[in-house]
Amino acid sequence: MKRTASVVLDGYGIPESLRWHGGALWFSDLARGTVHRWSGEGKAETIVEVPGRAGGLGWLPDGRLLVVSMDGGVVYRLESDGRLAVHVDLRDIAGGPVNDMLVDQHGNAYVGNFGFDYYTYQREHPNSMLYVPPGPPRTPIASVSPTGTITGLTEPLYFPNGCLLTPDGRSLIVAETLAMRLTVLPVQPDGTLGRPREWAGLIAPWMWRLLNHPGLPGTITRRVSALLDHPAIAKRSSSPIAPDGIAWHSDTETIWVANALRGECVRVAVGGRILDRVSTSQNTLSCLVAGRDGRTLYAATVPTDDPVEAADLGGGRIEIFRL
Repeated sequence: MKRTASVVLDGYGIPESLRWHGGALWFSDLARGTVHRWSGEGKAETIVEVPGRAGGLGWLPDGRLLVVSMDGGVVYRLESDGRLAVHVDLRDIAGGPVNDMLVDQHGNAYVGNFGFDYYTYQREHPNSMLYVPPGPPRTPIASVSPTGTITGLTEPLYFPNGCLLTPDGRSLIVAETLAMRLTVLPVQPDGTLGRPREWAGLIAPWMWRLLNHPGLPGTITRRVSALLDHPAIAKRSSSPIAPDGIAWHSDTETIWVANALRGECVRVAVGGRILDRVSTSQNTLSCLVAGRDGRTLYAATVPTDDPVEAADLGGGRIEIFRL
């Protein structure tokens, strides 16, 4: 039986990019373009409104906030006077909205993007149709120096999303949402990223082969998958898992995954073994293990990830579960 999270904040568009900084929870609202800080009591404080919809968050060593402008194609830097300055421009390399971001302790940033206009595609097609050969577009993660210079690009990945650094800082783990896997890349001495390899597969290999098959088996699989996309059916399923945000468990060996396909956070071990599940009230886009004692699982949940619908609905939530 799954354990269930409790709602602590409500009324947002698409809460995302959960971070713990300065003893408080921070998050973006992708639908309304705002960044928020929550102390754990009362309402969350609005820190800044970002042109082009706020995305991934991080901090430079001197404490200045970095925040992605998804539609603007840039990362902004929030200066001490409240002004937003362009930290890096990614429009020449991003094939779609710029998305999540990890900033390390030295100020190096790793920034992903959708790779294509996902929202327009989603409004017109079932997600399973993305896998008609040659499959969904791939796109790199950009490595950005603390001064805002692009220092390198990874090999193209399937919708690179939430990221984690390993405790020793030598590798970066990224959620490849559309590949339904976690992928690990070595961090090079210059801060760029090396060749990717799978850390954990979150779809059965036989199902992945069928989903991408160019012939009749693939056509049938994609059509069946489109039927199973219905929320009433999807929420009763346990596989596959489309990883969005990811977070280390307190053991720093296993990883919590926000499952964008249904209302849950799933804890997985290297190789993909499922260790634990926590139910949420809606599809989950981000998760974080933090809090004053580091034992609270936070989850950002939404009734829809379409930013236009979500902004009107205002049904985005922050939920928590005590581990």
